Amino acid sequence: MNPPDQLNLSDDQLLRIEAASQLTTLSKSCINLWVVQGKFPKPTCLSKTVKVWRMGQLRAWMNDVFESQGDDICTSRPLASSKENHETDF
Repeated sequence: MNPPDQLNLSDDQLLRIEAASQLTTLSKSCINLWVVQGKFPKPTCLSKTVKVWRMGQLRAWMNDVFESQGDDICTSRPLASSKENHETDF
């Protein structure tokens, strides 16, 4: 399922991590880390190995992220390149 297709889903639609990853453009490992850190909604466990999110839950989270960032989303300073961080005297 492509992300544009996911936008047409009802709020009650259940999404597994692959679909949540596509929708948010976050990697699966990032999602798992952020869940532990409280930065991403916790999934519902359907079994020991099956975890899902409701589409509405992810929509609400994405809206909250963008509203809390306001105009500052892309205004942070870019990271310095590794060449700038290491002085070399040859």
